[in-house]
Amino acid sequence: MIARLRRMAKPAVKSGMARYGIPSDKAFGVPVGDLHKLAKTLGRDHELAAALWDSGWYEARLLAAFVDDPLLVTPAQMDRWCADFDSWAVVDTACFHLFDRTPHALGRVRKWSTRRGEFQKRAAFALLAGLALHDRVTPDGPFERCLPLIEAAASDGRNFVKKGVSWALRQVGRRSPELHASSLALAGKLAASEDRAVRWVGLDALRDLGRVRVTKSRCVPPPCAGRPRSRPGTRGA
Repeated sequence: MIARLRRMAKPAVKSGMARYGIPSDKAFGVPVGDLHKLAKTLGRDHELAAALWDSGWYEARLLAAFVDDPLLVTPAQMDRWCADFDSWAVVDTACFHLFDRTPHALGRVRKWSTRRGEFQKRAAFALLAGLALHDRVTPDGPFERCLPLIEAAASDGRNFVKKGVSWALRQVGRRSPELHASSLALAGKLAASEDRAVRWVGLDALRDLGRVRVTKSRCVPPPCAGRPRSRPGTRGA
């Protein structure tokens, strides 16, 4: 598979990665769209995903997130991959296409929100943003309890952290009318801060949340009270 990725490489793609803040020292230069197409032909393959990730290649790690089976992902695997995160692109792909579909996601949000590494800490909030958008089952309560995590991390002025924090706040605020009100209030509080980083997060979230109206919850109750619940992208019932 690594040899196949090497053959798919386009030099112009690799040379342009620096413009987006993505390291290219261990990258081939394969367009993400081509990786999506390849992943569709491969289907879910947990063992292949593990091998791709361990290779260390940028495109291989993106592909790993696309083909891994969220039902087989463990908290230990999530922590291992998180420790390897070295760019926002790998963080967001793993969190938005795989980790947010596992039953361990909310626990990782809380755990990673205090990590020291810039990309490890971003992962907490990229994962929270993905959950807020994709999880149709979890009620408002767990998301409400994540707002203090957002507030605590808002003072981290590192570029990829603050953007992840704002992203999470905006997505949580779009989830339901109640969460919109809570998120809008938090954004207003942050926007009034004298701390530059905190104020940036608040103003960025206010610009988005202030112009949207949320009229219904994204949470869809299970059709049968006793039926196991699943998230999009899983093979569970």
